[in-house]
Amino acid sequence: MPPVPTPAAGGAVASGTILLHDGTMNAQQKAFLVHLLTGTGAVLSMLAMLAAVEGKWALMFLWLVFAFVVDGVDGPLARRYRVKQNAPQIDGVLLDLIIDYLTYVFIPAYALFKSGLLPGWSGWLAIIVITYASVIYFADTRMKTKDNSFAGFPGCWNMFAIVIFALQPSSWVTLGLVVVLAGAMFTPLKFIHPVRTERWRQLSLPVALAWTGFAGWCAAANFEAGPISHAGLTITSLYLVFAGIAQQIFPARG
Repeated sequence: MPPVPTPAAGGAVASGTILLHDGTMNAQQKAFLVHLLTGTGAVLSMLAMLAAVEGKWALMFLWLVFAFVVDGVDGPLARRYRVKQNAPQIDGVLLDLIIDYLTYVFIPAYALFKSGLLPGWSGWLAIIVITYASVIYFADTRMKTKDNSFAGFPGCWNMFAIVIFALQPSSWVTLGLVVVLAGAMFTPLKFIHPVRTERWRQLSLPVALAWTGFAGWCAAANFEAGPISHAGLTITSLYLVFAGIAQQIFPARG
């Protein structure tokens, strides 16, 4: 005969498949809640898109910053609660990619086009390059490296766009950066994941948090926060772009 389940405290069965009598959640329920958290990114992307359609760029970026925070939190939670094992009925990777394409690519590309920062043909070229290159990159199974970094620029156009809105360089500079970064998506250049790339993580994670703070500050101030926020946004952005390349130039010893 199969073993009889042992009653847990409060009379609940000691199993990870039911809600315990004391109100605590089992592993499956916790994992499913992580999926639900990830799914809120779709709502945030819709709110950002509605703001963009009305030309409320600061509000749009605030919603994208919130989505960025959710994206930074749900990954560690997914690994902690082992969502692949405990809630396999939902493909968390696919869910994350769908939301990332909306918040990292589609909405920022629309904002760059519609805001007038890239006028005329330059706007058309930018949205075609950004959306097409990114959808190919997101479907590439080789996008992650062995150290959990990204192979090629990871299509973080939301981060790029908020820097452009804050600093407002010339349209030629903006278009040039779009072309360079899109090309960098298909190179062996490494770009760190601030949470998952272990090397320099003690520095990378605080820098990513600082970037989020500066980005939120700029958006909340309608991109008129002043030179301190702009300098902070620029410095943290440069670190996040070039840290992985620096790791390739100076490989870890041993």
